[in-house]
Amino acid sequence: MPKPDTLLAHAGRAPEAYAGMVNTPVFRTSTVIHPTIASYEAPRDLTQKPVSYGRHGTPTTFAFEEAVARLEGAHQAVATPNGLSAIVVALLAVLEPGQHLLVSDSVYSPTRGFCDRRLAAMGIDVEYYDPLIGGGIAELLRDNTGAVFCEAPGSLTFEMQDIPAIAAAAHARDIPVLADNTWVTPYFASPFELGIDISIHAGTKYLGGHSDLMIGVVCTNERYWKPVRMAVYDYGYSVSPDDCYQALRGLRTLGVRLKQHQRNGLEVARWLQARPEVSRVLYPALESDPGHALWKRDFRGASGLFSVVLEPVGDEALARFVDSLRLFGIGSSWGGFESLITVVHAASYRTATRWQPEGPAVRLHIGLEDPADLIADLRQGLDRLHGDKAAAHG
Repeated sequence: MPKPDTLLAHAGRAPEAYAGMVNTPVFRTSTVIHPTIASYEAPRDLTQKPVSYGRHGTPTTFAFEEAVARLEGAHQAVATPNGLSAIVVALLAVLEPGQHLLVSDSVYSPTRGFCDRRLAAMGIDVEYYDPLIGGGIAELLRDNTGAVFCEAPGSLTFEMQDIPAIAAAAHARDIPVLADNTWVTPYFASPFELGIDISIHAGTKYLGGHSDLMIGVVCTNERYWKPVRMAVYDYGYSVSPDDCYQALRGLRTLGVRLKQHQRNGLEVARWLQARPEVSRVLYPALESDPGHALWKRDFRGASGLFSVVLEPVGDEALARFVDSLRLFGIGSSWGGFESLITVVHAASYRTATRWQPEGPAVRLHIGLEDPADLIADLRQGLDRLHGDKAAAHG
C-alpha cells in the first residue's frame, strides 16, 4: 500500500475520466437524466454510490470520500454537512431505543449535548466512563450495550485512551466501537488497526485546513458500512459538491500542514512548560504527559491543539492575558492555518470523573505562523497576568 503522503496526492483522482483534469471537477446537480424509463426505475444500491440524484452524491462527493477512506484504511466513507452531523448519524446508525451507550467523559461537548438531549429522549441510556478506564470498561458493558464512543485524546483535557483494550473488551461482547478521530486525523493514525469500527472526523478542521468550510466524514469497516450509509440517506444529509471539492483540495496538503502544526505545537508547548505562570501543558506529544506512552504506541504524530493549565489567577487577569494576544484569534473550531485561543470550562461538563485544574485553563491551536512570533506574543500576554506593565521574563 502506498505511504500516506503518496495517498494524499493520488487517492480520489481519476484524470482519465475527466479529460485529463488533475482534480475531479465540481459537479453541481439535483436531477440526473436517465436514458430510458427502465434505467430510471432500476433498483439502486446506495452503498455502491450510484450517480442517481444530487442528494445521493456526485462524482465530486465520491472522490473526497474515496480519498479519506483510503488514507484511513477504511472500507468506505460518507460525507456529512459537518462534524457533529457525522457523530449524530454514526450513533443513530448503530443504536436502537432501549439500548445502553457508553461515552467517554472527556468527549466533545456538543456530542454530550446530543446524547443527553436527543438520545435520552429516544430511550437510550447514556453512561459516561472515565477516559482512563482502558480494559476496565468490560465491567460497564451490559447485555443491552449498543456501542462504545471514544475520543482520543479527550476534547479540552486531552486524556489518551487505551483504544485497543477498550475495543477488545467491547468486541468480546460483539459491541461496536466508535471514535472521534478529528485531533489525530487519518494522516497520523490508523484507527481500524486499533480496533475501531466507525471513525468520525470533523473535516471542517484539519482536512479542510483553511477555516472556510463545514464538512464531516464517517469512515467504517465493512460490517457497518450499510447501516451508516443508509442512515445518512434516511436522515436527509447531503453535502455541497463545492464543499467536497474544497475539502479534497485541502486534503492534498494535509501532510505538509500537519507536520508543521506538530513542529510548531511542540516548540510552543515546551516553551510554555518552562514558564512560571504555567502549571501544566496538556499535550500527549510531550514526554511529560501522562498519556505520552499511549500516544507514541497508537499514533504516528500529533496535531497543533492542546490545553494549558495556568497557575491560579483571577478572571480579570485571565482576560488581560487572552485579550492582549495579537496572533491568537479568540474563536471556535481549529485546524486552520491560524492560531486560536479559547478559555476551557471542562469541569462543568464532566459527570463520571472530576476535573479540578490548579488554575484556569486555555486551549491553544498552534497555527502555521513562525513559532518564534507566537512565543513572543504569548510572552507579552503572560506578562499581563501580573498587571498591564510587562515583566521581563525570558
